[in-house]
Amino acid sequence: MSEHTEGVETPSDQPMSDPTVVVPPPDGTARPDGEHVVTPAVAGHPGRRNPVIEHVGVGEPVQRGADDPLVTIVLPCFNEGEHVMLEIERISRVMDASGFSYELLCIDDASTDNTLEVLSNAAQDYPAIRILAFRRNGGSGTARRIGTQQARGELVVWTDADMTYENERIPELVQVLLDDPTYDQVVGARTTEEGTHKWARVPAKWVIRKIAEWLSRQRIPDLNSGLRAFRRSVALPYLRLLPPGFSCVTTITLAFLMNQHDIRYVETQYFKRAGTSKFKFFKDAYRYILQVLRMVMYFDPLRVLMPPALWLVLIGTVKFVVDMVRHPFYVPAGTILLLVSGILIGSLALMADLLVRSRDAV
Repeated sequence: MSEHTEGVETPSDQPMSDPTVVVPPPDGTARPDGEHVVTPAVAGHPGRRNPVIEHVGVGEPVQRGADDPLVTIVLPCFNEGEHVMLEIERISRVMDASGFSYELLCIDDASTDNTLEVLSNAAQDYPAIRILAFRRNGGSGTARRIGTQQARGELVVWTDADMTYENERIPELVQVLLDDPTYDQVVGARTTEEGTHKWARVPAKWVIRKIAEWLSRQRIPDLNSGLRAFRRSVALPYLRLLPPGFSCVTTITLAFLMNQHDIRYVETQYFKRAGTSKFKFFKDAYRYILQVLRMVMYFDPLRVLMPPALWLVLIGTVKFVVDMVRHPFYVPAGTILLLVSGILIGSLALMADLLVRSRDAV
């Protein structure tokens, strides 16, 4: 893996640390000058600092060290400059109060506004912040995949920077994983829908969720919630399956369920997002459906292909019997097509199942 870092230069007449900065106690009280809280963090020293912006491409996951934090919060940012500071303050405040060691991994997905500048300024006062900057837009799925690979924490939290999720409950999700080692992922199951195109999203997501439940044989209260915590060591083998878009959260849910990793769902509220939505209903819904089918095909192809194969063979057989009674020794082309199609699809299902069972990796 190649990793290049470039620092944000500090003018020569400005000292690296401001001697007038008052370090707040762990409860997160504000500085006397009214600026942002200087959070005591495990990743650095209190006070203003010179942040480092990392540019990381495809590579091997980082190896964790003994002094690395327990939790990594992956925060993808694309044109979130107007409100990302509020999200950083909220997350830092609750994580400092929780007592968990953590890092806040902010990923600028080639934003065209001032998002990267806001993150750089925030990192001067929040030593827990790490910044990954993409030179070209890769999508939320790419940001979460690379963020998880580069995470130094054993427990990884995914959330959004658009003020929609209850990020103050992140310590609660982390605590569930610490208290019960039988769960490998905790998902914030939303009780309301506040996204764009609500009239179409609600029924469409319900139908897709029911299809996913039938295919995976699991109850799924929320298939694509963006707020979740999971064990990094369990998730690493599945990262290569993540698509670049919004359906990455659906993928990680199904990947865990299909491989018998237990998921716990915690009810959370969902609020109207700040800024402009990047979700395109028809394009993303189409990709969403395809990803559900792709994931189940990847783990259990018989569940998808064998039912239509058997139905085609059954219908073809019944039609063959009827045709022989009505017209002895005459088999219409439609009957032959039904039988051959069923046999071909069934053969494909068996071959796909053999491939799934014979592969060594996930």
